[in-house]
Amino acid sequence: MYYNYKTELSTRNFASLSEPTGNIYEAVAIISKRSRQIAMQMKEELDSSLAQVTVAEIDVEATEADPDDIQEQIAISKTYERMPKPTIIALEEFLDDKLMYRYNDEDIEGEPK
Repeated sequence: MYYNYKTELSTRNFASLSEPTGNIYEAVAIISKRSRQIAMQMKEELDSSLAQVTVAEIDVEATEADPDDIQEQIAISKTYERMPKPTIIALEEFLDDKLMYRYNDEDIEGEPK
């Protein structure tokens, strides 16, 4: 899902970051809210992936954990560790104009109520 984003941070132009909103604080608030959404999605995906392996372990009802299951859990965890951080993804989405945002006192078209 988020594999095509870069995993490292890079220097950003401060003016271009505040350009879409006209205010750096609004831009940071939008990016941080999206980052939290992405982090929750990633956590749910990781939990469901690990739960599938755990369910397989419980079905076997073995007294000791199967080494293959442990290796599979490690592989899943490493995959998620290598993924880009939610903040980087949200920042890229914001700069690429992929985020839709509005203020609470505006309707969908962006006009004040």
